This record gives sequence, C-alpha cells and structure tokens, in this order.
Amino acid sequence: MEDKSPKKESPLKSLETDLKLYNDSIREVAIDIMVEAISAYPIFIAHQHEVSIGECILDKNELNTNWSVHASTLEEFIERGIIQASKRELFLKNYKKAHDFMCLFVIVPEGANFVFFPYQ
Repeated sequence: MEDKSPKKESPLKSLETDLKLYNDSIREVAIDIMVEAISAYPIFIAHQHEVSIGECILDKNELNTNWSVHASTLEEFIERGIIQASKRELFLKNYKKAHDFMCLFVIVPEGANFVFFPYQ
C-alpha cells in the first residue's frame, strides 16, 4: 500500500525564507560584534523553541515568522562547551568569512548543526 500523505516540508525551507528577511539585521549585528572587538567569529543560533545561549536579536513571535535568532560568539560556544576547546582550530578552519556568510547554529528537534548561509 502506497503512502499518499503529503511529505512534510523540511523546516529548513522556512528557515531559508526567514533568513532572506533577516539578512540585513544579521549582517549588521555581525559587523557590530566584530567592530566592537567582541569577537572575530559571530555565531547566530536559529531555533523555533527557547534557547539559553546568546542574546535574542530576532524574535519569531514579534516578527510573525517561523524562526528566532540569537547572536553569540565562538568564545561563548567554547565557554559553554558546545564547541570543545580542542576543536577550536578545526572550527576556525571551516569558518567562512563573516563579512560574506552568516554562521548559523541551526537547532531542530533531530539535533543541531552549523550552516554557513551567504548574505544576499
């Protein structure tokens, strides 16, 4: 028997839509983080629930979107143990230029991953 139920759309599709909307705001925050010498490595946490890392910069409830975004840094990720200090160099080798790409830590029910999304 064939399954006729519609395929559930990946939550990453709605994330891509929201990121296009958030593009300028995220880029501005990334530049502020770097210019103010807070960190050379801004990381943005994209999530649909509650997280206790970073600072909320885009709230899905206020903006009527699907995803919220928090701003953080590589240093906070190491401090919190999300990135092991021993893996710092490996992370930096894969980190893309922050002026051209937003570094996202995308949290979904199945887990979390780093994604680099180009600014539009």
